[in-house]
Amino acid sequence: MKSFEERMARLEELNDQLRKGSLSLAEAMATFEEGMTLAKGLEKELSKIERRIEILVNEPEAPDETPNLELFGQ
Repeated sequence: MKSFEERMARLEELNDQLRKGSLSLAEAMATFEEGMTLAKGLEKELSKIERRIEILVNEPEAPDETPNLELFGQ
């Protein structure tokens, strides 16, 4: 699997191709489909990373401590 950064760069390339408007309808549709697949995969990966960060931030420092349920203190 390609890295997150490589897939993001590919998504940007696809976006540029679509914005230029020089693709045939069939090419534009294939490009759009590839872009949507990439975008959904990247979004899913970002959600997983966000959950991991929340767990790490909220993890108690000592075993008898209760977790902090806010990401940032107020």
